[in-house]
Amino acid sequence: MALTKDRTQITVSDGALIPGKDERATFSAWRISFFGAIALLIILPIVSPKPYWEIIKFVPDGVAQTFEVTVLSILIALVIGLLTGLGRISRITIVNRIATVYVEVIRGIPLLVQLFYIYFALGAVIQLPRLAAAVIAMSICYGAYMGEIFRAGIQSISRGQMEAALALGLTRGQALRRIILPQAFRVILPPVGNEFIALLKDSSLVSILAVSDLLRRGREYASTTFRYFESYTVVALVYLVMTLFFSKLVGIMEDRLERRR
Repeated sequence: MALTKDRTQITVSDGALIPGKDERATFSAWRISFFGAIALLIILPIVSPKPYWEIIKFVPDGVAQTFEVTVLSILIALVIGLLTGLGRISRITIVNRIATVYVEVIRGIPLLVQLFYIYFALGAVIQLPRLAAAVIAMSICYGAYMGEIFRAGIQSISRGQMEAALALGLTRGQALRRIILPQAFRVILPPVGNEFIALLKDSSLVSILAVSDLLRRGREYASTTFRYFESYTVVALVYLVMTLFFSKLVGIMEDRLERRR
């Protein structure tokens, strides 16, 4: 979300803090957080093998499930987002209204409620597997946000380029596919990266559907051993390492895109 007033821009994101260009110091906030979390994940099992080492051996399949949900959801959300973004700028009134209503409705309902609705409420009509319900709910939710990203990215391209393409004999569809969208994709890559990080964190909500993600595996270990502090400490550290790692990748991607401009 960006608010602009008197040429001052305030950016707020659901993702992890993206390392800036000025954070190249040896003891930057990102380095302290990332390597501190890794150090704790190494030191804790050495100092106290039971239960920390047992927990670390217990959760890897949960990490894999978390990535599976995240990657599938973001891929489907990108497709939904592209269609929604095109619908939001469409000159066809009904298409524009459908896309706009979809964005407003989905963004107005919490993701947790959408998960419950798709798995439990719609379960009376069609019973979906837990993983499928989780991916569908997260794809629909983030598709709305992706739609706004695509819309903003497309509209950021100068109108003159569309007019020039039409003057050369291209149709609006051809101009959109060959000229506008390739440029828009470069513009939206950083915010899409931020949404991926936010989705990675929100994937912890799928544990309520008994999907064996990272959080679910941590809860299972804690419920059988009553080691709640240790279990959730490891889960939190693993999530922190993952989100900080991908935030760094997004930061590198943004730097490279700026150099190419």
